[in-house]
Amino acid sequence: MTRAFNFSAGPATLPESVLRQAQAEMLDWHGSGASIVEMSHRGPEFMSVAAEAEADLRRLLDIPEDYAVLFLPGGATTQQALIPLNFASHGQRADYVVTGHWGKTAVKQASPYVDVNIAASSEAEGYRQLPERAGWQLSPDAAYVHITANETIHGVEFRDVPETGNVPLVADFSSSIASEPLDVRRYGVIYAGAQKNLGPVGIAVMIIRRDLLERSGQPRADIFDYRSHVARDSMLNTPPTWNWYLAGLVFKWMLAEGGVVEFAKRNAAKAALVYGAIDASGGFYRNEVAHSARSRMNIPFFLPSTDLDARFVAEAKAAGLLALKGHKVVGGIRASLYNAMPLAGAEALVAFMADFQQRHG
Repeated sequence: MTRAFNFSAGPATLPESVLRQAQAEMLDWHGSGASIVEMSHRGPEFMSVAAEAEADLRRLLDIPEDYAVLFLPGGATTQQALIPLNFASHGQRADYVVTGHWGKTAVKQASPYVDVNIAASSEAEGYRQLPERAGWQLSPDAAYVHITANETIHGVEFRDVPETGNVPLVADFSSSIASEPLDVRRYGVIYAGAQKNLGPVGIAVMIIRRDLLERSGQPRADIFDYRSHVARDSMLNTPPTWNWYLAGLVFKWMLAEGGVVEFAKRNAAKAALVYGAIDASGGFYRNEVAHSARSRMNIPFFLPSTDLDARFVAEAKAAGLLALKGHKVVGGIRASLYNAMPLAGAEALVAFMADFQQRHG
């Protein structure tokens, strides 16, 4: 079987070796006579899977012991609502820097629980750049400052960690986590849906500085309390065990491939290829994001007409290049270049772009 190159923004492509291992272990995990997805999450078999996954993620991201790690059901949007409930008092000020669709979604999820201050926004510029740090209107008494490290839809990415003083920095890393070295110590909370760089859809990773767990937050059910999840090793209720297991396999794959330092090199090379093809096309392909804010993970671009956009997507699919249609919010084309996308995928896309331009330009 020949696998296509899948440029989906999420659920995204997974390493073929991981999928083959999961396939081989599907009916009989390590000679147990049952699938891992059939076993109790409190049994020794799955407990070992969970413990190894946390240890491997800590090693992969160099997560210090004074940070708790959680594996929770759902995605990042759920955490956007739970973060203010856990780390802010009702009506307390929380600062949000809005750089795209998902930053705006985070504001929507938090608004019922905190006094949201839009400290900075690039909406007026069409989310094509990042607001200059010097212009942020931060609140000294804010519960936290929230950013979206990489905007999957608009294709902008923070390349430096913004300084927020004594106010904890909370960051949605859903589409760029583990794509390069990450100084966890600069953040109060890091969260990410797994379905782009870490594994399958349906599970999210939380990395929380332990002193923040001492905050009383707001009245909430136990199931919405991060402290309860930490106390029960992410097993307060039955977790999505298959998703957790697959994420653990992805962590092991990344470590075996050389870790985040190696993936930083690969991701930079893939992005350079695609941006190079866009910039050298004489305007046939356009990326409208400021160069300093360009994402390495998600590259949106446009052709001279929507008809050509549609033809590009259709012909690319026929050529084995999948999921290149841009998000409905912005249209056009989008190529997502997550860790599991090999360099050969970026090379195939660039070759197709050159051929398409020659035929339709």
